Amino acid sequence: MNVAAGSSLPQHIFNVTPNDFVARALQAYEHQLQHNEVYRLYVQAVHKLGNMPADLLSIPFLPISFFKTHAVQSFDGVAEMIFTSSGTTGMQQSRHLIKALSMYEQSFVQGFTRAYADPSQFAWLCLLPSYLERSGSSLIYMAEHFVRHSHHKESGFFLQANEVLIERLECCRQQQIPTVLLGVSFALLDFAERQQHIDLSHCIIMDTGGMKGRRKELTRAELHDYLQEAFNVPAIHSEYGMTELLSQAYSKGHGRYYPPAWMKVLVRSEEDPFDLHDTGAGLLLVIDLANIHSCCFIETQDVGRVYEDGSFEVLGRMDNSDIRGCSLLLL
Repeated sequence: MNVAAGSSLPQHIFNVTPNDFVARALQAYEHQLQHNEVYRLYVQAVHKLGNMPADLLSIPFLPISFFKTHAVQSFDGVAEMIFTSSGTTGMQQSRHLIKALSMYEQSFVQGFTRAYADPSQFAWLCLLPSYLERSGSSLIYMAEHFVRHSHHKESGFFLQANEVLIERLECCRQQQIPTVLLGVSFALLDFAERQQHIDLSHCIIMDTGGMKGRRKELTRAELHDYLQEAFNVPAIHSEYGMTELLSQAYSKGHGRYYPPAWMKVLVRSEEDPFDLHDTGAGLLLVIDLANIHSCCFIETQDVGRVYEDGSFEVLGRMDNSDIRGCSLLLL
C-alpha cells in the first residue's frame, strides 16, 4: 500500500475486501511504525518492536487517551483540521490532527451509503444543540456536509424541537421524502416528551448518544424503547463514532453495530492487555484504515462484545476511564 509521506491520498483504502483486509492493515502498521513517532515509541515501550506481526491479534493498539496528551500523526506538515472531543468542563480534550478532510468526507459518505443509501437523497434534520454550541466537532462537520449536499431544502440544524422542525418533518412526510432525524439523546428525549406520540414513521431516527448530565440517566435500551413508542418507529438507529476515528459503524436497532469494510473491531481481556480475540466480550479495539494519517489501531475505553459476523455491541465503559462527551449515555 503506497502511503509513504507525501504520497497521494490513498483512496484504495475504501476498496478493501475481507480477503485483503489483514494485508492492508499490516501495511498500515508498517507505515505508521515508520512515520508516527508517538505510535512507534508506544510499540517499543510494550516490547513489540521487532518482527512484523503475523496477524491482527499481534498488533499493538494505542490507548485512546494518547490523543489527549500527544500529537498522534503519521504525516509531516500542518494539519488541515483539528477535531476535538467535547467532554465536560475541566476535562482534557482529545485532539485528532487531520491531514486531509477529503479522507474523512470519503469515509463518512461511503460508510453511510453502504449502510443505507446515498446520503444526498435524504433530508437531514439535525437536532444537535450541545454540538452546535462548540467548535471542532467531527460530528458537526459530517452533519454539515450531509445538509449542504442534500437534494432537499428541508435539511437544516436545530437547537431545539421547535415549530420549524415539526413543520419540516411534516413537509417531508407529505412529500414522502426519505428523512434522517439526527439527534443527541437528551434532545430527542425532550422532543418525545413535549410532542406526545408524534408520528415520525417516515423517518430514520438516528441517536448520537449524549445525555451530558442534563436528564435522569437511562440505559440505552430504556431510552430507545421510549423513543420508539413516542415516535411510532420500528427501531431507533444509532452511530458509533468518536473524535479519534474517521469512520462510523451504524446500528439499525437493538444496539448491534456494523462497521464498514475498512473498519474492524476486536476485543481484548480487561485483565490482560496482550490477550486479544476476534470475537467475544472485552475491551473494544478498533482498526480504522481511514486513520492512515494518524493511528489506525485504537484501544477504546468501551467494553463490548464482537460477533462472528464482525458486528459488535457496546456494553459499558472501563472503570476509571474519562467519559467522552458524545457517549455520556449510561449503557
